[in-house]
Amino acid sequence: MENSTHFKVFRLAAYGDIGQLKYCYFAVVTVIYFVIILVNALLIGVICIERSLHEPMYVFLCALFVNQLYGSTGLFPALMFYLLSDTHYISLLYCYLQIYVLYTCALTEFSNLAVMSYDRYISICYPLQYNNIMTPKTICGLILLSCLSSFFLIAIIISLSLRLQFCGNVLDRLYCDNYSVVKLACSNTMLNNIWGLVVTVLYISCTIFPTIYSYVRILQICLKSSKEMKQKAFNTCTPHIASMLNFLFGWLFVILQGRYETADLSPILRTILFVYFLICPPIFNPLMYGVRMSKIRKVYGIQATTDYRPKNPTPTASDISISDELNRFYAHFDRDNTDPAIKAELPLYPSQMCCLH
Repeated sequence: MENSTHFKVFRLAAYGDIGQLKYCYFAVVTVIYFVIILVNALLIGVICIERSLHEPMYVFLCALFVNQLYGSTGLFPALMFYLLSDTHYISLLYCYLQIYVLYTCALTEFSNLAVMSYDRYISICYPLQYNNIMTPKTICGLILLSCLSSFFLIAIIISLSLRLQFCGNVLDRLYCDNYSVVKLACSNTMLNNIWGLVVTVLYISCTIFPTIYSYVRILQICLKSSKEMKQKAFNTCTPHIASMLNFLFGWLFVILQGRYETADLSPILRTILFVYFLICPPIFNPLMYGVRMSKIRKVYGIQATTDYRPKNPTPTASDISISDELNRFYAHFDRDNTDPAIKAELPLYPSQMCCLH
């Protein structure tokens, strides 16, 4: 404690002296940030405007894209500034603000991905009860829970870090992360370590384990289903699994670099791995969902190719809303089937698989 100092700034040593290359790096980072804003904002706009996408799955996707824009804004403007700057000092207040934004973004993304796995579990395993379970109130509640829980938990982490006294102010990072800041502390960090462990265990138990359970149940259902239903389940689950693995790998890189010596790796490789989870998912997810989800593809491509066909004034099956199809299905279901065993064997209409399109 006697060697502690009231530092008001930290130095981000990972930038180093890159000379004239900083302009090249700045251009690359600017393009990446522009692409992230473009693809995420484009899909957010499409989901909000297109009425056929006003379904629970796409609402959760919209929340995921908004969160990715939020996290990217916490990194890229500062990254662009420090690339052009000759000094790489960051104030203590802005450092904690950056930690708060990036960590809440990470936890919210974990929560959103877990909620999306629950949505797929309900749509595939309980298709007849889907609309009764995934009501607008439930959807809003799940999204708010994902955001507010992460904001609350990370606020406690920041409040515990604010009380620390530091023996140094050099961070070998491109941005502030809580683990590196706590490592510089001279004061007791037991509370920080305990709370960090609590948050880790809590989020693993509330996100990863339910996601694994959801996909185990989905797999069990698919093994007993028709080939068509297996294909639909595969089409709707593949983007989510890819997004989850992509984000988990990104965070794994950050954790391993923070706790193990990585001096043997080249500085460029270390930098790429450290910012991977903030660059790749915001680009990868919109492209993945835009390509794999049939309704989004229709908005962008298939719909345009059908504009040259003669317009038929008579409504077709594709013009009927999902709610109308559901009402017709339930009416036919209740009128023609009185035996519960027969009901259970009825094939599902495509509209019942709300999230399998």
